[in-house]
Amino acid sequence: MDHYITVASVSEIPPGTGRTVDVEGVWIAVFNLDGTFYAIDNACPHAGGPLGEGKLCGTDVECPWHGWKFNVMSGERVGNPNFQVTRCDVRVMDGRIEIRLPVELQFPSSS
Repeated sequence: MDHYITVASVSEIPPGTGRTVDVEGVWIAVFNLDGTFYAIDNACPHAGGPLGEGKLCGTDVECPWHGWKFNVMSGERVGNPNFQVTRCDVRVMDGRIEIRLPVELQFPSSS
């Protein structure tokens, strides 16, 4: 997917919060850090916990299932960068949050 998909309006994700969105069949966690938006794969690599439902503390989100923490800007696990979640490109256009999925999160086309 080389294009951006609108997933929410800026007002739907207030500063200091996150939300899970569906981007062409892939669940992505979107976070608002003081007006700058970041997006990562929603599935925690530990046990698949929903990162978009986790508690956001500064630049880190804590998985609600087992407490693993990830930096939402880099995707790295706090304290162990050997574990990462995939980051997505995010832009804001006319008050809309748009996401572009990286290749590793895209479903193969059925052509």
